[in-house]
Amino acid sequence: MLDYKYIIQKEVNHLLHNIDINKMNTLTEENPDAKQIIGQLLENHHRIVSTIAHEIRNPLTLVSSSLQVTELQHPEVKEFPHWKQTIEDVEFICQLLNELSAFNNGEVLNYSVFSIERLLKNIAVSFAISLDSEVSDIEFSSSIPSNLGDYTGDKVKLEQVFLNLLYNARESICGKGQIYFSASRSEDFLVIQCEDSGCGISDEVIDYIFEPFKTYKAGGTGLGLSLSKKIVESHGGSISVDSKVDQGSIFTIKLPI
Repeated sequence: MLDYKYIIQKEVNHLLHNIDINKMNTLTEENPDAKQIIGQLLENHHRIVSTIAHEIRNPLTLVSSSLQVTELQHPEVKEFPHWKQTIEDVEFICQLLNELSAFNNGEVLNYSVFSIERLLKNIAVSFAISLDSEVSDIEFSSSIPSNLGDYTGDKVKLEQVFLNLLYNARESICGKGQIYFSASRSEDFLVIQCEDSGCGISDEVIDYIFEPFKTYKAGGTGLGLSLSKKIVESHGGSISVDSKVDQGSIFTIKLPI
């Protein structure tokens, strides 16, 4: 039986790495004469990735819907060999394609001026509610001061980054644990941190944790953290992690102000 999930993930990985976006951006800065050509190449690359993701996702969505309808009308199919695995594989590929589209557009920012304090507090409240609805044993706390001021950036994409860190923290904890979400402001930076008492990340994995398709989670696509890195860096910021196995992790985002 072919592992279609592996095949698609491998092809998408090849597509993303077939062109070094960062290197081409550097060349654009160093050689103004090449700016127009390189810009067109990058635009074509984004268009190809978006088209492929779209063309695969549409029929796959129909397949997913058909499987769900079949299961509702004929519950006995749940006993069929490989049925559960098929459902999970289709859901995984749909998730992969959605994250691929987001990854492909990670550098495209829609700027606005907004209250970063309000955004972070709303995220903290929403996350706390999601934990309560799951009857979770995770203790969540946050510290969002009132002096953060306004920030100019892509509000939707930054919200995606912060939520991704929180949900990663939740998934790293089995049973009881703690998650602490905080923010602070200096003269030059906003610093947002997400700390958890989860499983931690090994030294073998942590060096490439922000690369596409590199994941330390079972069932993860490996695009969440790489997308977060792309979004943060597109804002001129940085993201880093400090982690110890069986003790937990601290993800730190610095955004210039």
